[in-house]
Amino acid sequence: MSLIPSFFGNRRGNNSIFSDPFALDAWDPFRDIPFPELSRENSAFVTTRVDWKETPEAHVFKADLPGLKKEEVKVEVEDDRVLQISGKRNVEKEEKNDKWHRVERSSGEFMRRFRLPENAKMDQVKAAMENGVLTVTVPKEEVKKPDVKAIEISG
Repeated sequence: MSLIPSFFGNRRGNNSIFSDPFALDAWDPFRDIPFPELSRENSAFVTTRVDWKETPEAHVFKADLPGLKKEEVKVEVEDDRVLQISGKRNVEKEEKNDKWHRVERSSGEFMRRFRLPENAKMDQVKAAMENGVLTVTVPKEEVKKPDVKAIEISG
């Protein structure tokens, strides 16, 4: 009986491709490719994800900003209907005897900009932050339907 290799091992022995299925560092396909290293001080906070949904009453933006305080985040609106969310995550202080094995958390500045539609009430924007999630609510104006006047056709 031949055993088929499995990522998760099998019950008849330890003939799996990987002995630990949760050891994600077992194989790095990019190990020998020379990518430029980003220093921890100037790596961009590029993975800031923002959801934008439109409800009948408002445009709602939600941004995941784990570990940031509301004092470290700015929400601004510009005259030409642009919403800007920005902030900065500082680099964690390194102690003299620290030995870093991996640095994956981003630090540095981030900025996201969104052009809002004409129905956005730019003077009534509200922002709140709870559990590392920033919620920006931009109320909408009721879109007036144009008055339609029927014209009688003569002749």
